[in-house]
Amino acid sequence: MKSIKIGLLAAAATFAMGGVALAQDEGPSVSFNVGVNSDYVFRGVSQTDENPEIYGGADLTSGIFYAGVWASNVDFGDSTDAEIDGYFGVTPTAGPVSLDFGAIYYGYVNAPSHSDYGYWEFKAAGSVPAGPASVGAAVYYSPDFFGGTGEALYYEINGSVPLADKFSLSAALGHQDIKGPGDYNTWNIGVGYDLNDHIGFDLRYHDTDDHGGLGNIGKARVVVGVKASF
Repeated sequence: MKSIKIGLLAAAATFAMGGVALAQDEGPSVSFNVGVNSDYVFRGVSQTDENPEIYGGADLTSGIFYAGVWASNVDFGDSTDAEIDGYFGVTPTAGPVSLDFGAIYYGYVNAPSHSDYGYWEFKAAGSVPAGPASVGAAVYYSPDFFGGTGEALYYEINGSVPLADKFSLSAALGHQDIKGPGDYNTWNIGVGYDLNDHIGFDLRYHDTDDHGGLGNIGKARVVVGVKASF
C-alpha cells in the first residue's frame, strides 16, 4: 500500500508543478452504450454464473471531467439481481501520457442482508502510444472490497494494437490482491472488430491461475460480445 500512497503523492506533485495539462475547450456531451456478452467476466471471474449478460450505461463528459452510470445483470446464486455502478474522474495528459484518476462505486440490487457486496474503488491509470500500438497500466484500490473482505488492490498492464482494417488486438495481465487468502492472477487476450462508428464486436479469452478457490467461475473461457454506442 505504501507504493500506492507514494504514487498518489507523485501525481499530486505533478499537478502542482503544472506538468499535467488540465485545460480543455470541449463542452459537455452525453453518450450511451448497450451490449450483450455470452458471459460477464470481471477480472477473470464470471459474474453471471457463466450465463449471458445484458448491460447498458450513460456517460457525461466535459473537458477532462467525466461521470457515468452502468448496469448489468448478475448471478451470485442468491437473491442479487443486478449490478449498478456509478463513477467519476478526470483524464488529464502529461506529454504523450494519457492519465485517468477516478472513483467507482459498485452497487448490487436485492443483495442479501449483511452481504456487504457494495464497495468503492479508486483508480489511477495511464497509457502511452508506442508506434501504432498503445501500452498502459492501472491500479485500483478498495478500502473494503466485495463481501466486506477488507482492503484490496488490483493492478494490471495492458496494451492494444490495430490489425487489418477495423480489427484490433488487445490484452491485459493483472493481479487481484485481497487482504487474507484469495489472491490470484488473471489475463485476457482478444480481437475486436468495429463494424462502424457505433457498433463493435469482441472475441476474448479469459483465464486465472486460481481454478480451485474460485471454482468454475474462475476457469478459462471464451466470451463473445457486441456493443452499440451512441
